[in-house]
Amino acid sequence: MRYVFIIQGEGRGHLTQAMTMERLLLDAGHEVSLMLVGKSPVRKLPAFFSEGVAAPVEQFESVNFVPSSNNRKADYARTGLYNFFNLSAYLPSVRKIVKRLKDIKPDVVVNFYDLIGTNAFHLSRIDAPLVCVGHQFLFTHKDFSFPTFGYEGHVALNMMSEAISFRASRILALSFRNMAGYGKLRVVPPLLRPEVLSLQPGQGDYIHGYLLNSGFSKDVLEWHSKHPDIPLHFFWDRADEAPVKVIDETLSFHYLDDRKFLEMMAGCRAYASTAGFESICEAMYLGKPLLMVPSHIEQKCNAYDACECWPDKTRPACTSYRFDLDKLLGFAEEGFVPASDFPEWVRSASSVFLNELTDF
Repeated sequence: MRYVFIIQGEGRGHLTQAMTMERLLLDAGHEVSLMLVGKSPVRKLPAFFSEGVAAPVEQFESVNFVPSSNNRKADYARTGLYNFFNLSAYLPSVRKIVKRLKDIKPDVVVNFYDLIGTNAFHLSRIDAPLVCVGHQFLFTHKDFSFPTFGYEGHVALNMMSEAISFRASRILALSFRNMAGYGKLRVVPPLLRPEVLSLQPGQGDYIHGYLLNSGFSKDVLEWHSKHPDIPLHFFWDRADEAPVKVIDETLSFHYLDDRKFLEMMAGCRAYASTAGFESICEAMYLGKPLLMVPSHIEQKCNAYDACECWPDKTRPACTSYRFDLDKLLGFAEEGFVPASDFPEWVRSASSVFLNELTDF
């Protein structure tokens, strides 16, 4: 079977999920003919992705979050206005995707949570199933509920998820734990790459981290000034900086290099992140205590799911509104209880996904 992937380019998670899925399909004798990746004026497509996939990669202008002036959170007002006044800029993207789908005529189109991709798929009118993949779809599950207060934004997020999965043949909701699916919605394991599954976790003396928004580096610098003896290695996507920005002997900021990122994840003492689903799963799989600092409602929902929805006494993560590394270290010493069933759930992904992507 021939596949085309349409991928939201925001952050790292959708890209690594697509890499893993491509490898699963290729190993099973299928073909991924093209990867269409959304781009943003504030982010650059990481080399680890463009150099690590077998399929041709083409980019298109897509809807993205606009960061606040201090580059810490998503600015919802600016995001809405920017995308509204740039609607005309997305029309060439729609036309491009429609043309490429008609040219290739894939057997299956897989959409990694991109709104423009869904609209273009329907306009193309090709005779192929649409499969939508993302953790966000789990929040539309009839058995998933949020607290009454503090998560009101999930309603808009779920409306976005419904729009992206409109008339999809199958919706694959990535989840930290197994749940019963229903209708078109199937609950599936995270898509972690073989490189992650083969890592041997160690116990280093440093804190590892990832900043989706580089404005959070201020928190890290302030904490470091009070704890200069604790080594810190944080990754960000600031292409305007050196590959490694060395602040001093115990603090460095690294441009996103996926191999180095995973190696340092395996050896770290604890992990701090802006609550992207993929790196949360990597830390959980490796048994690392983690702190999540959400930068928008989607990540806030991720953090709630990772912290509050476990049975028994499992508690693999904590959350904060800033990079409070004191809280992370305290949690690592007292409170951290790893998700013991999670690695087995992750390792079941190959068979689950091959079944869901080929059984039409």
